[in-house]
Amino acid sequence: MTEHLRRDLTDGVLTLTLDRVDKKNALTEAMYAALSDGLEQAESDPAVRVVLLRAEGESFTAGNDLGDFAKVAMTGENPVQVTRFLRALAHASKPLVAAVRGRAVGVGTTLLLHCDLVLLAEDALLTTPFVGLALVPEAASSLLLPARIGHARAYAMFALGEAMGAAEAVACGLANKALPAEQLDAVARDTARRLASQPAGALAATKRLMRDAGVIAGVMETESAQFLNRLRSPEAREAFQAFAERRAPDFSKFG
Repeated sequence: MTEHLRRDLTDGVLTLTLDRVDKKNALTEAMYAALSDGLEQAESDPAVRVVLLRAEGESFTAGNDLGDFAKVAMTGENPVQVTRFLRALAHASKPLVAAVRGRAVGVGTTLLLHCDLVLLAEDALLTTPFVGLALVPEAASSLLLPARIGHARAYAMFALGEAMGAAEAVACGLANKALPAEQLDAVARDTARRLASQPAGALAATKRLMRDAGVIAGVMETESAQFLNRLRSPEAREAFQAFAERRAPDFSKFG
């Protein structure tokens, strides 16, 4: 467990709270490990009927900690806990509910594609700026995002880093509701408790009918291989070096 992720189990709802407010809840390997622990607990513990994902502060998450990305780019190390977390998302059999306020960057948006109910604060802003970092989509989002919102909008989010606000996310089926920020947590907890009161077997069977975990996991593996290759590419090194130096990256020297 890390101090940057809190777990609470009440009334059948396991709440996982990101709490690295000073870094806008950017996800480290330790946080991915703690999230994986939580999802694995949900699978094995019959007392857990629903998982609620939320965050402290003004941002849901700034995405993967770029320092960790840069480390992989420079050393070639494999981000084991990221892979573990993505697999846990793919195979989650219990309902996942997300409560999102502020920025949800990269995996902060793609993990929502694995949630069964997504509630957004009206100030939520979803972005997947992978190509701008010389990377590719992850979390099976290359399959799930176009299926949810259409190829044109998904491509613009991936390739151009175009942001999607809460109202548009609801209108295109990426989220269920957009709420005033001060109501988000209460509505999310009430929604999770309502789900927890439903018959667990029927919920699990419904989720299996709606999602093919094997297909999703297979897409994740394909994406992950490409993602690691891209992380180790000269383009990615340029992207992360430019970020560290607070300048625009120059990709013109790469074919």
